[in-house]
Amino acid sequence: MSTFIAAFVVLMLFFLLMSVGYLIRKKVVQGSCGGLGALGIEKACDCDEPCDRRKAREAAKAEREEKLNKHRII
Repeated sequence: MSTFIAAFVVLMLFFLLMSVGYLIRKKVVQGSCGGLGALGIEKACDCDEPCDRRKAREAAKAEREEKLNKHRII
């Protein structure tokens, strides 16, 4: 039982240190290979025609940006 507790404490300490490092550096967590950027893929969805949910999300984002620009004070 003491081995399990020691392993659990070490694992939690590892997660704590990783989270502190993330909070300090403000950098996205990446894999050792550099993620999709290393493969030359700019986005996770590399489709020619995006799905309906993505189209709706992009339309809502564009509408929000348009409203913000329209009602901008400065």
